[in-house]
Amino acid sequence: MRILVLKFIIISLFFTSGCGFKVINQSELAKFDISEINTTGNKVINFKLKNKLLFNSKANDKKLIKINLESSKNKGVKEKNIKNEITKYDINITVKVLVDIINSSKNTGFVVSKTGSYNVHERHSITLRNEKNLTELLVDDISEEILFELRSRLDDL
Repeated sequence: MRILVLKFIIISLFFTSGCGFKVINQSELAKFDISEINTTGNKVINFKLKNKLLFNSKANDKKLIKINLESSKNKGVKEKNIKNEITKYDINITVKVLVDIINSSKNTGFVVSKTGSYNVHERHSITLRNEKNLTELLVDDISEEILFELRSRLDDL
C-alpha cells in the first residue's frame, strides 16, 4: 500500500514538473521604435508619458511607429464629512492612444483609464502633495499598461 502511494506521488510529480511552461520576458517583446509622439490634453501627464514611452522603445528596430496621445484628468469629490467639508477627492486619468505603423498602412487604437483617491489634509500644501503623488502613481500605471498593449498589439500585427 505504501509503495503504491509512493509510486503515484513520484509519477504525478514527474508529469507536473515537465509541462514546458516558460515565463515570457516582456522586455524581449518590445520590438518597436517610436519615431514621433504627438500629444494633446494635460501637459504634465503627457510629458511624463512621453518620457516613459521613449525610454522603453528600442532604437533602430524593425517596426517604426507614430503615437498620438490624448489625455484628460478629471478631479471630483469622493467623500464629505458631517460638516459638509470635503475629506477625499477622486482623480480619473484617461488616455486615448492611436498608433500608426509607418512602413505599413495598419493602425490601432485603445483607451487606458485609471482612477484613484487621496485624502484632504488640514494644510493645503500637504493636500497638493497628495494629489501630485497620486497623479504620478496613476501615470506610472497607465504607462505600463500602454507599453503592455503596444507590445501585444504590435506583436499581432
